[in-house]
Amino acid sequence: MSSNDILGPSDRPKLSRWIPLSIQHVFAMFGATIMVPLLTGLNPSTALFSAGTGTLIYILITGAKVPAFLGSSFAFIPAIIAISKVYGMPYAMGGAFCAGIFYAIVAGIIKISGKGWIDKALPPVVIGSVIIVIGLNLAPVAMGSAMYNAAGDYSLVYFSISAVTLCSAIFANIFLKGFFETISILIGLVTGYVFTLVMGCFFPSYAIIDFSVVQNAHWFGLPFLQLNEAGVYAWTAPRFAFGPILTFVIVSLATICEHLGDTLVTSKVVGKDFYKNPGLHRTLLGDGLATAWAAMWGGPPNTTYGENIGVMAITKVYSVWVIGGAAVFAFLLSFIQKFGACIQTIPGPVMGGISMLLYGLIASSGLRTIVESGVDYKDNRNLIISSVIMVIGIGGGMLQFSAGDNFTFSLGGVAFATVIGIILNLVLPKSKEYLEKEAAVEKVEEREL
Repeated sequence: MSSNDILGPSDRPKLSRWIPLSIQHVFAMFGATIMVPLLTGLNPSTALFSAGTGTLIYILITGAKVPAFLGSSFAFIPAIIAISKVYGMPYAMGGAFCAGIFYAIVAGIIKISGKGWIDKALPPVVIGSVIIVIGLNLAPVAMGSAMYNAAGDYSLVYFSISAVTLCSAIFANIFLKGFFETISILIGLVTGYVFTLVMGCFFPSYAIIDFSVVQNAHWFGLPFLQLNEAGVYAWTAPRFAFGPILTFVIVSLATICEHLGDTLVTSKVVGKDFYKNPGLHRTLLGDGLATAWAAMWGGPPNTTYGENIGVMAITKVYSVWVIGGAAVFAFLLSFIQKFGACIQTIPGPVMGGISMLLYGLIASSGLRTIVESGVDYKDNRNLIISSVIMVIGIGGGMLQFSAGDNFTFSLGGVAFATVIGIILNLVLPKSKEYLEKEAAVEKVEEREL
């Protein structure tokens, strides 16, 4: 590809190139964006709506300087599932809304004082360990969908479907190149779905896909309206309680650091320092407002997508116009109710097969964070922090107490592990070697900035 083919953030391609380039980004984000609502009980159409409009909000806040697509965040899956079971989905949306506002508050603090305090409170050993916990916490959910039917009985048919789905996604990710590698999740979903259909045709007793939801769906409708238990289309308005809010705010500490990493990677890919222009406070504010906006309509929290960063790295097209076009396509798709209903017919074992890969990738990305950051596990301090975070987070550690008859506070799982990790990092003494290494890293970062 010649240098003339490279499009910068402000460059607008011709319409003949603009449309296919934008559609390519829609395919790249599609599989992951719809996975989160399917796994948490939210509406895929709402997720597409909030991803499209959230990306446009991000573009507006950043002054159309940063080519980043925002889609459903996997980091919040455990919190959404846990809070919705205990309090109900409206309270999970309330927590997600407050997480977005917390982003905005942190953005304001960064504008005033810089980001050094985040690096000190949440070093790689804490963030990497928390990300590992996020992925492994969901492992039982993946295996349950992959092997057990609706009655809770082990099913070899389900296992076969999940195995075909998983192997297809792995094959696409390892052996296919370019654009097809970036949509390996989507390829796995489609392959598993087709395999399930074929199996149901030859063996009717194994037909597990129900198309009645597609037949009953309207062609067009508002994506944020869902059928409730009373059989009425309604909007899942956020509701607020202290426990869910605190849980989501704590989890957002990890996703804020994820945002820092994605923004840095995007800067390196594009060749511009987005930390300085438009500024980290602007990118974080855009991410936070997009998350709060999504929660208002019953959509999952948003995050910047590495899948779309990969597409930009391959195509050398960094145009914000192209990203904006993808956002508009996602927005329009969200209003086609038949399309959303088709997504909801994806069977459980297909989701289980994909989840085995996705949840493992989340945990592995945490491990990669630790390795690439050069965390030294010969230092007992790092060893203790990681060990305690992972045992509490994966083992189901919880802090719970009641005050009177009307107040019960509960903090568990990822949120509790994150709090303990932050506390240990702040109170455990640092060795001389640790301090020297920390100072050297700070000098390197100052030179890069």
